[in-house]
Amino acid sequence: MALFHNDNKIKRTPGDATIQVLIYIFVGLFALATVMPFLYVLAGSFATEAELTEKRFFIVPSVFSLNAYRFILKDGQIFRGLGNSLFVTIIGTIINLLFSTTLAYPLARSDFRWRNGITNMVIITMLFSGGMIPSYILVVNILHLKNTWWALWLPGAVNAFNMIIIKNYFQGLPKELEEASHMDGATDLQIFIKVVLPLSKPVLASVGLFYAVGHWNAYFNALLYIDNSSMYVAQIILRNIMNQASQAETDEKMDWSALGGAPPSKAVKMASTVVATVPILVVYPFIQKFFTKGVMVGAVKG
Repeated sequence: MALFHNDNKIKRTPGDATIQVLIYIFVGLFALATVMPFLYVLAGSFATEAELTEKRFFIVPSVFSLNAYRFILKDGQIFRGLGNSLFVTIIGTIINLLFSTTLAYPLARSDFRWRNGITNMVIITMLFSGGMIPSYILVVNILHLKNTWWALWLPGAVNAFNMIIIKNYFQGLPKELEEASHMDGATDLQIFIKVVLPLSKPVLASVGLFYAVGHWNAYFNALLYIDNSSMYVAQIILRNIMNQASQAETDEKMDWSALGGAPPSKAVKMASTVVATVPILVVYPFIQKFFTKGVMVGAVKG
């Protein structure tokens, strides 16, 4: 057995080792290129106006300043905005997954009579949309959802692309499991809840992340449909803070001594980017193991 193993052992040539080293170098440089902009934004959020003006790029600021973050946190509105965004993201993602999975499951079943027609109708929505004005009229004048959370949830309750990913994943599950469940007397709803969903954690985690990022970054719909300041999400409040910072640089009547001086608007923009990005970055590592598997399997099956 040992002789057989040695004869079939794959031998690495010096050329193979060189290529592998080059691949590692390329991947490392690519990873560094993707991380560097965020590191610059993070460093710039702690930098002074002079350093942001004089230096085009830096990773570590020569003088650390918390003025940008003090400016963002000065009235506490950002905490309410982050709370609203968290609420919108959690409930909105649950609604998205509920509608997407319940639509994807029947379309994934070969015995569903109208599955091809309904699937084509869903695909059409990826190519054509009603437009901004008809959507606004529908949400505000017909559904009367102005200044309600439903205005941020219902218009995008199902994303066609994400639904198709889930549908393709469902189609890749063994049919024998459903047949065995039917023989045991389980209903379609019981099979869906107790068999299909538990086996679909990778794709649900991946698509759930897509939906969550979309809700967390929601800006335009919130700008259109929410006028109540107590319901502003973090993106709207951060935009208002950045506008205030731009005005503060030219307002000589403002007393910024309590904050150690008026922060530069560029630093406030960078700090706002950090505040808006960090929550999603914190969540991602917990579902990273599901992410690649769910997307790849859901994308190639079907």
